[in-house]
Amino acid sequence: MLIGKKTENQPPSTTAFNVIGEGTRIVGDINSTGDLRVDGIIEGTVNTKAKFVLGNSGKVVGNIISRNADISGEIKGNIRVSELTFVKTSAKINGDIETNKLVVESGGEFNGKCIMGKTIKLGEINHERIPQPAAEQVLENQS
Repeated sequence: MLIGKKTENQPPSTTAFNVIGEGTRIVGDINSTGDLRVDGIIEGTVNTKAKFVLGNSGKVVGNIISRNADISGEIKGNIRVSELTFVKTSAKINGDIETNKLVVESGGEFNGKCIMGKTIKLGEINHERIPQPAAEQVLENQS
């Protein structure tokens, strides 16, 4: 194997850091192999093989699938994290969480059920179990 040359057997790089800034709205699914920070609005499923960060101003209407997650904003959808989910004081989550480990800071809101402590494989998600919420539910409070 040559150094610096990618072969078909090498996994994709996870060094990318993606940012969706405040004032940006994306309608559709996002797939990433690198870290992802959202300070804007996403209507769709977010799937990253690395860390997902939702800033204070960030909103997601859809499901989150990631290795780790730090949540400070608002989510209307279900979360599936293979390692650690950190729900911060300003977070508002309406949906179910499936994770290996969960931390909820005092003041963080979580309305749903939680399954934790088992190994979760990110590639094996049953979308029938995770219904997509209506976008209007999150976006109606923006005016």
